[in-house]
This record gives sequence, structure tokens and C-alpha cells, in this order.
Amino acid sequence: MNVSALIARLGSPRPTDPWDRVTTPAPVPVDWDAVEDWLGLRLPADYKELVSARGPLDIGEFLWLHAPCAQGERFDYGDWLWETHRACRISSRQAPPYEPPPFHPAPGGLLAWGETRGGGHLFWDTGASDDPDRWPVVVYDQDAVRGGNTPWRNWGMPLVETVAALLDTGLPLPGGADDRTLGPLPATARRTAFLTDARPWTPPEPDPEAAAGRVSEAVRRAALTEGGGLEALTRLVPSPEAPVLGDGGWEEVFEALGTRLPTEYVALMNRYGGGAWMRWLRFDTPLGKGERSLLHRSRETADIYRELRADFPEFHPLAVWPEPGGFLPFADTVDGDHLGWLTVGEPDDWPLVVWPRHADQGPPLSGNLTDTLLEWLRGRFGTAGLPRLDVDDDPLRYARFEPWEDASQE
Repeated sequence: MNVSALIARLGSPRPTDPWDRVTTPAPVPVDWDAVEDWLGLRLPADYKELVSARGPLDIGEFLWLHAPCAQGERFDYGDWLWETHRACRISSRQAPPYEPPPFHPAPGGLLAWGETRGGGHLFWDTGASDDPDRWPVVVYDQDAVRGGNTPWRNWGMPLVETVAALLDTGLPLPGGADDRTLGPLPATARRTAFLTDARPWTPPEPDPEAAAGRVSEAVRRAALTEGGGLEALTRLVPSPEAPVLGDGGWEEVFEALGTRLPTEYVALMNRYGGGAWMRWLRFDTPLGKGERSLLHRSRETADIYRELRADFPEFHPLAVWPEPGGFLPFADTVDGDHLGWLTVGEPDDWPLVVWPRHADQGPPLSGNLTDTLLEWLRGRFGTAGLPRLDVDDDPLRYARFEPWEDASQE
């Protein structure tokens, strides 16, 4: 089956809103030369033709064929490729053969093009042929991992033949059971529901910090192994030109908290302000008075801990500031963990401690705040609440700081 026949069989994509008039959503324009230059690969002609005519698509109300496009924070083609490759690589280590296959941009690596509502992902095997039109489709299935089986199966067909087979008979999934198939799917197509306002995607700069005239990749990469403290941290992750601090002063914060805070924390905040590290660890705005401020969040978190300690003391052994040696939180994670100090002795001697959401309470951390943060960004440190990078991750891809943008968070 060629692309024209597949498009005719699927018909015109329906709107995702049933109240819309029955019109054909316009495909999102794609600068294929720019996309292929960024990938360092030519893409299969049938994929480019299908995307240019109809994409992005929800096929058979089960299979998403993704296009190089973007829509706010919902989808970014480059981020989706990176996240999909990483998630499947890590998950593959939980089931035989345990050693994951290579992923793009490794030579001959798998390159994602779609996913399913059942937790599956679809790739091309770019190492199977020098001709991208002959790349076979490989499927990854998360349910196979849960069953302890290999999650990978090569269907041995290019994209259009694969989609046609999914519509006609379905195709076997990994895992060994004969009755586990993807499809047959209804021959329907609609615009992907979460991409109704998708726009053309622009490949990112290869080295955005250098492009902005700030710090070169070579300097940042050297900081992965060289130096320590705030100086090394700022070489690895350039600080914002205008840190989000809030409109108060440090003495005002100290008075409200009833204590001074560690000198290195003050220096770190003066350099970076409030924001998120690695899109995971979120520092409260230190001098503000809003909902994302240190004063508001530390009090709120302390109150929650006290309530939980009263109901479940065996799982919440910490004292809470202003109790002697009490836990004083100043940051949290997107997964609900909290980072703070145990207020033992002078502020500059306070040890760090994590209150983890999904683990038992552990001991205080051994390092100070700045060096702990630096080693975590370098991929050398991990603990409950602060997960270590995967062994195949490039730490430079993750070492980032994003200041708060919403003024209400100050």
C-alpha cells in the first residue's frame, strides 16, 4: 500500500471537538530540511508525505503518529524524542535482554515516531538500512516489561505497511503470548486531541548558552568534573541575569523565621533566586511573600509535617522548626519530596535532610547545599527524592535552572 492509498482509506481527519463543523484540520507545516539537518538523518519519504498531508494524527483512536510540531508546554517534538528514548532505555533494563538497544543519536539507533494509548512506543530501526524508506518499524510495549518479558519486537515493515497491517489484522506485541496484538484498529483518523493548536517546530540551538553569548559547551562540560562550590556551579549552569528574589530583604526574612539562614544558602539565592533545577528540584522564592515564597512554603510544609507526625509518628520522626533541631524546609520536588535543614547548632553548620514522599526517612546528607546540588547535577549523587541520572544520560542535557516567571510565585 502506498501513502495515497492509506490516506484515502483513513479519510479526512475529523475535528477533535464534536461540536465543530466537519472540516479537515490543516496539517502543521514542517521544514523537513531543518528537521533532518537537526537529526543528522534523512527521514522516510512515506512518513514525510503522510505528515505533510494530514499530521499530526490519531489513527484508529489508539495510535498517535507524531509530527515535528510544538504546542506550548503540551508537546515539543525534540523534547518528546529525548523523553521517549530515555524512558524506554531505562525501562528496558527491567526485562530481558536487560541491555537496551541503542537510540538516536547513537549510530544506527532507534528513532521514535509514534506512541499508543496502551503505553507502547513505535520506532524506526535506523541501523537496518542506509535507505530510510526501508527502515523497519520496531514496537516497544510497557506491559511486556511488567510481565518480565522482552519489550521489543521488530515488525520488519516500513511505516505505511505497518499502519495498513494494524488496520487489517493487527500485529503481535512483545511478550510471547499469541493473543497479545496491537489492532486491528478502525480505519479512522482525527487531529491529535492535545495538538489542536500545534504550530511549526523550530529545532533548538545546538549550544543555546553559547548562542546567547554566555558560556560555551566546553566550559560547561569541564565544570562536570572540575572545581567545586558556587564558582563551579555557575560555570556548569549560568545564573539568570535577574534572579527572582522577591521584594523583601534578608533581615526581614530572618526576623519572620526567628533565625538566620546558612550563609551559603543566601549566596546561592542571591545568585540564582527562586526557580527549578533540572525541572525537578524547586527552590522557593527567598524574599517574597506569595504562595511560592520561602516564608509561606516553609510554614505550610511544617504544618503538614506536624499533622502527619501526630497521626503517623513512626513514619515522621523529625522535630519541626522552631522545635530544637527541627526540620526547616526551603525547597521541594515535583514529586512531593521536601529538602530542608535540621536546625542543629549554628546555621552554617546545619545538615541537609530530605523528607521523601515515597521512602522511609533517611539520615541527614553529608555534604553542604552547594556541593550537594553540584554533584547531583553532575550525575554523581542521588538519594530518595533526588534521583540519580541514568548511566547513559549526558548530565549536560539536564543541568539547567529555570527561574520562576509568574510574579505571583514571588
